[in-house]
Amino acid sequence: SGFPRPAATSILKRQKQLRRKNVRFDQVTVYYFARRQGFTSVPSQGGSSLGMAQRHNSVRRYTLCEFAQEQEVNHREILREHLKEEKLHAKKMKLTKNGTVESEEADGLTLEDVSDDDIDVENVEVDDYFFLQPLPTKRRRALLRASGVHRIDAEEKQELRAIRLSREECGCDCRLYCDPEACACSQAGIKCQ
Repeated sequence: SGFPRPAATSILKRQKQLRRKNVRFDQVTVYYFARRQGFTSVPSQGGSSLGMAQRHNSVRRYTLCEFAQEQEVNHREILREHLKEEKLHAKKMKLTKNGTVESEEADGLTLEDVSDDDIDVENVEVDDYFFLQPLPTKRRRALLRASGVHRIDAEEKQELRAIRLSREECGCDCRLYCDPEACACSQAGIKCQ
């Protein structure tokens, strides 16, 4: 025939060509958002929840190495605060004999009373220790105030309390066998808990 035949291509050459087209990641883009009152989560303790603004207020790009270093610094700072809180709690427990006696000195202690010399962050492996911690009510309120939230909606506090209480009442009162007429689960159309 008069048509030229395509050159035969090797399967091995095709595999080598595909292997060269690896996806490479060389930077991390971080979007920063202002902190707002949440209305989207239920903290285990009372008070309002934390959230973020609808749109980011800044963007920063890092190389992978820079990002790892930045994370290390951030995690060490969070760890430092956590260790200070633990030390403060231990001091208060010592002064109150594990909470059994009143102590004005213990009531007056704050994080400022815990010296950086009292904690040893450098000898703690951050990757082994770092994890997200639930924040107490006062700390969440302070974070919101520091972020410029002047009016914290008190209704959310009541709604969150109602949700936490409703989660405590789960299942039914059936014992050994299920009575569908008295079983709250059965009446709700779900399997007896």
